[in-house]
Amino acid sequence: MNKFERQSKSADTQALPDDIAEELSRLPSEVISVSDAPSLAPPAPLSQDEVRTIVISLMLTMFLAALDQTIVATALPTIGRQFQDVSNLSWVITAYLLASTAVAPVFGTLSDIYGRKAMIIASLSLFIAGSVLCAIAPSMPMLILARGLQGLGGGGIMPVVQTVISDVVSPRERGQYQAYFSSVWMVGGILGPVIGGVFAEHLHWSMIFWINLPLAAAALALLLPKMNKIPSFHRKRKVDWLGGVLLMASAVVFMLVLTWGGTRYPWLSPTVLAMVGGAVALAVSFVWHARRADEPFLPLPLLSGKVAPFALTAGGCGLGAITGLTVQLPLYYESVYHLSASEAGLALIPLAAVSTCGAAIAGRTMARAKHYKRVAIIGTSWAAICALGLTLTTLPLWGLLTLMAAFALGLGTTFPVCVVSLQNSVARPQVGTITGAMNFFRSLMSSFTVAAFAAILLIALGADVPLAGEHHGAVNAIPADDMRHAFRYVFGAATALMTTAALCLIAMEERPLAGPSTAQPVEMAE
Repeated sequence: MNKFERQSKSADTQALPDDIAEELSRLPSEVISVSDAPSLAPPAPLSQDEVRTIVISLMLTMFLAALDQTIVATALPTIGRQFQDVSNLSWVITAYLLASTAVAPVFGTLSDIYGRKAMIIASLSLFIAGSVLCAIAPSMPMLILARGLQGLGGGGIMPVVQTVISDVVSPRERGQYQAYFSSVWMVGGILGPVIGGVFAEHLHWSMIFWINLPLAAAALALLLPKMNKIPSFHRKRKVDWLGGVLLMASAVVFMLVLTWGGTRYPWLSPTVLAMVGGAVALAVSFVWHARRADEPFLPLPLLSGKVAPFALTAGGCGLGAITGLTVQLPLYYESVYHLSASEAGLALIPLAAVSTCGAAIAGRTMARAKHYKRVAIIGTSWAAICALGLTLTTLPLWGLLTLMAAFALGLGTTFPVCVVSLQNSVARPQVGTITGAMNFFRSLMSSFTVAAFAAILLIALGADVPLAGEHHGAVNAIPADDMRHAFRYVFGAATALMTTAALCLIAMEERPLAGPSTAQPVEMAE
């Protein structure tokens, strides 16, 4: 940075509100420019009631996205019977997953260009339109296309919600709210299959989509009146559509590789190898374009530095570990402990519920401690030790559930630290972009881990292992001792993931968080 640039930056930040000027002054010169600085006058501070209303509406919005990732699963047999098409049932879930993963960075970046209000309306509108089309779909192909449209909206909800929270709450306070949103995600994931099964059995499967309309309407009714009071940090600029298309295309092809590899096609089949080559070519094209574009869709410098690569990797490893175990553990419970399918589902609750407690502990620590990343370093290290313990010994069911809960407690500390550290490392007009990129990489890592854990079981057992809990009698055909032996490699992979997360957090730079040092979260109820 030359003398003129330093003087310009200094003059520009002096004209800003104190908290924003302080934040901009801490950012590295390669991330921020004068044009990035918000030029709006400081808005009137939000009252606790207004913050509470905004947070509740955002929680309801996120609940929609969480619910629709799992609510369809238990209704699939009913849907297949009605349309007399079982072979394409998996696409009802895959279409949503592909679309939601691909558009996460798109909505994050567009929220930095056109504003949060426009993007939350756009994502919810797409979600509602997709839900209506799903409910009235006359055939399986139409249902799959509608689920893809619904996924476009669902994929935009998560990054935009997290970005709005960053506009409302200071970085030091922000970690505390992660516990609320983690709870919502957990409740949505657990209730989804239950609600889907009840609707499909006692009402009609289309109700799993109609229920989204009143929930989305309530979220918009609560949120939109308050949006004008939320500080605005977006910056209008030209949209790099080519970069966005290249990024989405590479993600879709890569997700298809993870979905089809080892199931529909062998991993070394010409089809899978050609798709891998296509995904790599598209990713290289995106990087080549991003390096030459004046204002790239996803600025590559945002993904470099002393914070972003480590926080992205640590968060991806944490989410990948818990997602991979959640998908594969029911097979272990049913084979080794002879639980029923419903009992195996209930046995997953400690893994999901206790991780929320870990997130709450980390969030409260961030609000008070100067060295906030230590709680996540301790947590991920503890999770790695617990996972290692699972590889070394066979425990009774109560002992396994206890150790899994301890594992989840440590793992949960990763998420608020990584999210807030990432958002704290960039200028305000780039928070949406980095948040969208974070959700994008986390989704890819989750899909990769699910496929990797299944591949590990396949190699260890030497037999086909059905994915996503669809066992089709395979549980009874596999000896319990063989399953115990195979899962030791899965727990070993989880150990490696959490060790990597701990090392990344150790290497990540710990930048000061703006905000009060003894922050108190807004209570959700009077």
